[in-house]
Amino acid sequence: MAVHRKIPNARLRAVRESEFQMSRHEFTKLVVTTGESMGEAVGCTARLVAAWEDGDVRLPRAVYRRILTRMTGRAMRDLGFAIRVAAVGIAAPGATMGLPESEEPMDRRSLLADGAGAALSLTLFAAPDRAPGRIGAGDVRSGDRAVHTLYAHDHNHGSAALRRDASRALHTAYQWLHNGTYTDKTGKRLRSATGHLSIAAGWLSYDSGRPADARSLYNEALAAARIAGDPGLEGHAFGCLSLLAKASGRPREAISAAQGAQCAVRSYGSPRMLSLFALREAGGWALLGDAAATDTALVRAHQLYAKGPSDADPAWLEFYTPAELAGLEALARADLDQHERAAAGAEQAVLLHGDAFTRNRALYTADVAIHQALTDRPEPEAAAEAAGRALAYLPTVRSDRLVQQLHNVESALQRHAAVPEVADWLEEYRTMTGVS
Repeated sequence: MAVHRKIPNARLRAVRESEFQMSRHEFTKLVVTTGESMGEAVGCTARLVAAWEDGDVRLPRAVYRRILTRMTGRAMRDLGFAIRVAAVGIAAPGATMGLPESEEPMDRRSLLADGAGAALSLTLFAAPDRAPGRIGAGDVRSGDRAVHTLYAHDHNHGSAALRRDASRALHTAYQWLHNGTYTDKTGKRLRSATGHLSIAAGWLSYDSGRPADARSLYNEALAAARIAGDPGLEGHAFGCLSLLAKASGRPREAISAAQGAQCAVRSYGSPRMLSLFALREAGGWALLGDAAATDTALVRAHQLYAKGPSDADPAWLEFYTPAELAGLEALARADLDQHERAAAGAEQAVLLHGDAFTRNRALYTADVAIHQALTDRPEPEAAAEAAGRALAYLPTVRSDRLVQQLHNVESALQRHAAVPEVADWLEEYRTMTGVS
C-alpha cells in the first residue's frame, strides 16, 4: 500500500492560535457559523481541525476550502495545505477538482473537442458582448438548444468543465432579457428559457459541490417561472430545491418543496413529472426517518410512472427512466438504513441504465458498494468488486459528487480492510486520488 508522509500544518495552526487566538473548539464554532452565513451546512468538529493541523488531511473538502478562505482571506496554499492534482486528474475526496476556484484551470480545447463547447458557442453564447437588439423566436430556440446541450454533456461527463460556460450563458440570456426588444409572447418564452438555463446552471453548480450557488440559481428560476406564468418551470425549480434541501440535510424543507412542485404541475398533464416529484418527497420523508410516509410517497411515484409517457413531458425529464426510478427509491431505502433493499435497487438502476447516463451509472455503482459493505450480512468481496467498477469511471466523469461518493465507499470498506480484495481496492483508490 502506498505510504504518504504526514507533514503537520504549522501555518494553519499559527493562524488559529496567533491571529484568531482561538482554541480548536472555538475555531470549530467559527467554521460552522461562517458556513451558515454562506448557506453551507457543515458538521465541523475539533477532531477535524486537529486532522488539518496534524497533517492527516492534506487538503480539506471543497466546502471547507470555501469557508476557510472566507474566514481568513487566504488561499489554501497560504494556509499550509498541499495543492496538487492527482495522477488521473481528479482531486482528493470532496475537492471540486483539486484547486481553489480562483486557481481552477479550464481546458477549453478539450471542451471544444468533445463537441459540447462548440455547440454552445454556436447557440446562445457566440457573441456575449454584442448589443441584444431585437430578440425573436429563433433566439429563444437557441437558448433551449443550449440547455439541451448542457444536460446531454453533463449526463455522460459530469459538470466540472461546463459550469463556467453555463454561467456566462446565463449572463448573456439576462442581457437579452433586460436590454433586448421583443413582443410580449417572445418575452414570456425568453424568460422561461432563461429560467430553464438557471436550473441547468444550478444543477452544474450542485454537481460541482457548490450548493449555495445552486440554491440561488434555483430561486432565480422560480422567480422567472412565476413572472412568465410557466407551471412546468415552477415545478422543476421546486423539485430542484427539494433535491438540494435533502442533500443539505434539511428534510422538512425537502418535503415542502417537493409538495410545492406537485401542486404546481398537478394539471400540467405529465404523470411522469408528478412521479419524479413524489420521489423527491419520499426522499425527504426517508431522511426524516418516517418509513410509513416514505412508502406512501414511493407507491404514488410508481403508480404515476406506470401511467406512461405523455406529450406534456418536458425534454429535461428524459433522464427519468425506469433505471432512475429504481435508483431514487434505493436512495430513500438507504436513508431508512434498509441497506439490502438499497443495494438491490442501486444494482437494478445500474443494469437498467445500460450504456446511457454515465455519471448516474457511476454514482449508483458506488451506492452498491457502500450498501453491500454496510448491510447486516456484509459482502465485502462483492462490495470491493462494485467499488472497482465505480473507480473505473474516473477521470472520464468529472463530478464532485462522484469523488465524494468514492470517499464514502472508502469509509464503508475500512471495516473490511483485512479482506484481500478490499485491501487491494483501498490501495488502488489511494494511489489514484493521492489520499493518504
